[in-house]
Amino acid sequence: MSSESTSAPNFIRTQIREEIEQGRVDTIVTRFPPEPNGFLHIGHAKSICLNFGLAEQLGGQCHLRFDDTNPAREEQVYIDAIREDIEWLGFQWSGEIRYASSYFDQLHEWACQLIRDGLAYVDDLDAEQMREYRGTLTEPGRPSPWRDRSVEENLALFEGMRNGEFAEGEKVLRAKIDMASPNINLRDPTLYRIRHAAHHQSGDKWKIYPSYDFTHGQSDAIEGITHSICTLEFEDHRPLYNWFLDNLPVPARPRQIEFARLNLNYTVTSKRKLKLLVDQGVVDGWDDPRMPTISGMRRRGYTPASIRKFCDMVGVSRASGVVDIQMLYHAIRSDLEDNAPRAMCVMKPLKVVLTNLPDDHEEIFEVAGHPAREDMAVRQLPLNREIWIDQEDFMEEPPKKFFRLAPGKEVRLRNAYVICCDEVIKNEQGEVEALHCSVDLETLGQNPEGRKVKGVIHWVSARHGVDVEVRNYDNLFQVEAPDRDKDVDFLEHLNAQSLEVVHGIGEPSLAQAGAEQRFQFERVGYFCADRHDHGAGRLVFNRTVSLKDGWAKAQNKAN
Repeated sequence: MSSESTSAPNFIRTQIREEIEQGRVDTIVTRFPPEPNGFLHIGHAKSICLNFGLAEQLGGQCHLRFDDTNPAREEQVYIDAIREDIEWLGFQWSGEIRYASSYFDQLHEWACQLIRDGLAYVDDLDAEQMREYRGTLTEPGRPSPWRDRSVEENLALFEGMRNGEFAEGEKVLRAKIDMASPNINLRDPTLYRIRHAAHHQSGDKWKIYPSYDFTHGQSDAIEGITHSICTLEFEDHRPLYNWFLDNLPVPARPRQIEFARLNLNYTVTSKRKLKLLVDQGVVDGWDDPRMPTISGMRRRGYTPASIRKFCDMVGVSRASGVVDIQMLYHAIRSDLEDNAPRAMCVMKPLKVVLTNLPDDHEEIFEVAGHPAREDMAVRQLPLNREIWIDQEDFMEEPPKKFFRLAPGKEVRLRNAYVICCDEVIKNEQGEVEALHCSVDLETLGQNPEGRKVKGVIHWVSARHGVDVEVRNYDNLFQVEAPDRDKDVDFLEHLNAQSLEVVHGIGEPSLAQAGAEQRFQFERVGYFCADRHDHGAGRLVFNRTVSLKDGWAKAQNKAN
């Protein structure tokens, strides 16, 4: 689906290609190693595209491995969602799905070896005491009172931990490295914690579980990963991973390369905060179309190609920064502009009676499904005496440059005739409830003689239109950096207008739309049939993005 020729160059691919050319690496093996404690988000999409893309472009392999070290936070639903997201994006992992839990026996044996070598010990400090003993960025840590236990005592206590003889938090196994190291990650990090919890893969076999840091690098080594590609926050962990590799008989030594993570404005990507949004009912689940999860973006109408294009546009570097969300919107607009069939949908209906047509008038206009795609089926638009237009396309007292419908003014019905507003019908409250207009039947496909009509509006037959529920989505947050201020709850920055539900009327062809089918509603925006709620006689469309492309406009000005 992707190729090196269509991908922007990046420093990681350049480095690995040089290693291959110099004979230092034969076949590269990368991996995507998510923790199954939440749904994947747009930041993960960048990592997926990078790791799977490198394997595709350089003739290698990419593993999918779940780093499942914390059963209390992991669920099968997350595993299933992650698998589905990766496949939906168009990637396929090499071999079977892998789990770090499959290596628990080997990791346990290596932990025992570290104890036997005097490089690990069982500690009785609780979590708060450990933080106190660890020191700060400017002050060294202090050794635990239990740091010098004998090998025999440590092995016995560790076996007791495994057998469930101690309560959670009562003891931990720590590496014995350097409590005075300027790198806090090397100040005797935790290797194993007690967890009296069943694991979704290994069941009740274990009462202790390895830490992420102890598991991650060794899992890469066990699998023969040649390049461990990760984000910059793991750069300070690299010395610890290397310490494990130096002191254990691992079968391979992966090379870790870091890159800058994807930060998107008006967005949070912390899985903890995304889970909070779900748990507190702020959003309708992990795949709510306002969520930056891959599942949410899919439901909103994003395509795999648009997400991959966006990740390619962002690029890969070591420079941290914040990407404008308008770039993401540009990526999906450019895809749907070329590939989404057109349709008409009136969001806020206003009745128009075409008074010079008989009551039984009906004619069918055959219209292209896409103005530049002959391969798309034509649509049939019926025109009757009564039609719906959008309320925003009419004003009683319009400003000077209002090129839509007004009393005594003409406008063209898209793909049909020019009409003129002759009379405004109001109810007892003085509200406009209908317009009486006349049709110029000589204007199909041509301009009226001697008159210049600038405005074009969309419309739907009142007799044949179908009822639709339209969900207009906007940014979930109303500020660019919702979680920047640590003293302010990020939930205070929620956008109260992030979802607007309207009940409109669509052209009859929309009745045949399938779930996840995407459209450009002409003059309105791009929409997608909801993958869950659409169907069984109910038509539900989610707005993916509006028609206006602010990012492209800004780029043109810059150039």
